[in-house]
Amino acid sequence: MGARVRVIKYAAVGVASAILFGVMDGLINANPLAEELLEFYSPIRRTSVDVLAGVMIDLAYGFILAGMFLMLYRSLPGHRGLFKGASFALIVWFFRVVMYTVSQWVMLRVPVEALVYSLFTGLGEMLVLGILYGSTLRPSA
Repeated sequence: MGARVRVIKYAAVGVASAILFGVMDGLINANPLAEELLEFYSPIRRTSVDVLAGVMIDLAYGFILAGMFLMLYRSLPGHRGLFKGASFALIVWFFRVVMYTVSQWVMLRVPVEALVYSLFTGLGEMLVLGILYGSTLRPSA
């Protein structure tokens, strides 16, 4: 595969990843269960979201994570892309979600149910992204 095709593929996966981030975050945070579990944040929660900033952040995350997957590909456990994607997802989940959730538990009075919800929804979100990366991206030979 030529360098130009790889760049186009990387860009497409980065954008797809950003779209998935936005859609999954919306589903995870704007459903009746989440609204009930996360109600305790209401005194400090914004009343509206800066959509442009959110889109830009999701784009950055999508491209950064796709690039990190490519850089780490050969060192990730597994022989096939999907296994490597799942391995990457677990690593990112640990550093992005687990560490944040444990910090919340230590520093704030967050209900345990909300922490558990964050852990499981974060795991699902990272697995979806890992599967996307594992099924579409390969480093150049």
